[in-house]
Amino acid sequence: MMAGDGLLVRVRPRLGRMSRPQMLGLCDAALRFGNGHIDLTNRAGLQIRGVSDHNHLPLAQALAAMGLIDPDAAGDAHAPVILNPDWTPGDDTETIALALLDRMDELPALPPKVGFAIDAGPAPALTHRPADFRIERDMNGALILRADGRDCGMAISVENAVDHVIALTAWFMTSGGAQAGRMARHAAPLPQCADRMPAPQRELAATIAACPGRFLGAPFGRIDADTLRMAMNEKVHAVRLTPWRGLIMEGDDGPSDNPADPLLSTDACPGAPGCPQASVHTRDLAAQLAPYVADLHVSGCAKGCARPTQAGTVLTGRDGGFDLALNARAGAPPVRTGLAPSQIIALFGAS
Repeated sequence: MMAGDGLLVRVRPRLGRMSRPQMLGLCDAALRFGNGHIDLTNRAGLQIRGVSDHNHLPLAQALAAMGLIDPDAAGDAHAPVILNPDWTPGDDTETIALALLDRMDELPALPPKVGFAIDAGPAPALTHRPADFRIERDMNGALILRADGRDCGMAISVENAVDHVIALTAWFMTSGGAQAGRMARHAAPLPQCADRMPAPQRELAATIAACPGRFLGAPFGRIDADTLRMAMNEKVHAVRLTPWRGLIMEGDDGPSDNPADPLLSTDACPGAPGCPQASVHTRDLAAQLAPYVADLHVSGCAKGCARPTQAGTVLTGRDGGFDLALNARAGAPPVRTGLAPSQIIALFGAS
């Protein structure tokens, strides 16, 4: 995808995990073929930024050689599969995820943004991450398959989980899912019994603590390749991606960054000059406001790419200034218009 600083090249490692050589190789590729900036997505993927048309093919070849993308473009275009990053080898999350990845060719052609969450740990941790078909635990600890937007799911087992996922995706497409685009917007009644309530969402701090290594936070989901290389000390043997703007450095038992840091929950797109749609700088302002304003979204334009859902406080760039709206999405009717950053900082007492 083209952005203001060049092409974005997305990488979705198998099981959301990269070996040490793969991560170091990706950092080198980001510096050689891009501008050295790496984004962490809310679906536990990576984006290498600033890639020119000339460098796109060599970068793809380098990533394929490292086993980070499928040499077959069709294979790499499958819907994303997010794993709870606290999985362990041989557990239900890994077992189901591997089985699903091996059978992706059996899925129907799905709308572009549809994805899967394999969240079979002690309690769901990915409830608020974007996915349309969710494998979780119910209140009694049994596995369920839940369609996003539905309160209940159907009972499944490790052995038949993928069969049920494939059947549910087929129903989704034959019942008008392509027109809805996402499961949460699909109003058709489910074809099978869904009466198992999922367990309560697991606290993020508890999930991070259960992961096998140090949590390295990335404010606004951005980290530089040089910074990441420096974090890859001799203890780190692999890296797990998370959908929470951070990485799990496997093998490193040092202190983790605080997953509750306001910078990790504040949403801000790259803004100007990185995006041609933006007329304002976003992230410096967001960083100043983050400790003072909860549930904040700073958007460079009305598209709201960093957060398509509503926020408690949203600042939308327009003609070089900001419009302020409350409990709204980017571009919503504002309560204040044409604000300069200094006015906003004073308004929220962030100076």
